[in-house]
Parts: sequence; C-alpha cells; structure tokens
Amino acid sequence: MHIGKKIQELRKISKLTQVALSARAGVGLRFIRELERGKPTVRLDKVVQVLEFFGYHLEVVKNERA
Repeated sequence: MHIGKKIQELRKISKLTQVALSARAGVGLRFIRELERGKPTVRLDKVVQVLEFFGYHLEVVKNERA
C-alpha cells in the first residue's frame, strides 16, 4: 500500500472529507488530492504534517527483498 492510500484510509476512518483534512492538517486541498492519487513527487514535509495529524510518523526500514 502506498502512503497516499494509507492516508486516504485514515481519512475515511476518521470520516473526514479531503477538504476537511486539508484544513485541519494545514495543507492544501490540491496536495491531499495528489497525495491520495499516488503522485510520485510530493513534499515530504507536508506528508509528515498529514501523518502527524493522524498520530503517525515516517520511519526508514530496510527492505527485506534488497
């Protein structure tokens, strides 16, 4: 699951629209839409901001396939 789909899942579980999430997390609506669609180039600081809104964080882990 890519990060955009996870954020979309968290948003839906929280019963938030994209508009409400963008306002409450302090990012633009366009950013939320692009993130959930899986845009390959998004600002990491904004991804972290949205994840922190939901109580999550990013972590670097070794890919076991590598």
